[in-house]
Amino acid sequence: MVYLTRKEHFNAAHKLSNPNWSEEKNWEVFGKCSNKNWHGHNYELYVTVKGKPNPDTGFIINLKDLSVLIREEVCLKLDHKNLNVDVPFLNDILPSTENVAIKIWEILSPKIIEMGAQLHSIKLYETESNFVEYFGEN
Repeated sequence: MVYLTRKEHFNAAHKLSNPNWSEEKNWEVFGKCSNKNWHGHNYELYVTVKGKPNPDTGFIINLKDLSVLIREEVCLKLDHKNLNVDVPFLNDILPSTENVAIKIWEILSPKIIEMGAQLHSIKLYETESNFVEYFGEN
């Protein structure tokens, strides 16, 4: 099995806040991430696919096609958006980096299978120091 990773980027704002909690409880749990005026991140998205190279091309998947897929299905829908209010596929969930990574998996996995590969992981950097990895496990 060969693994191939494509990196993409988007910028977005969000607020971490549980509407069932008081402002004090949200501050206690989420700190400055619960700022009522939102806050933003420069996200780095790593999409890793796996498969066997095609004998005719040597590719697991065409990287140009993978890049277009990621940009059209994910980055353009998230870039310069407020994740709490502007992104339909994030409605009704707290847009933590963990939850965003799961939603990205749900969007990309079936489309990558159609392209002849398998999605191995989503790695989403929120900051230089904080990132999540998701492997499709619930």
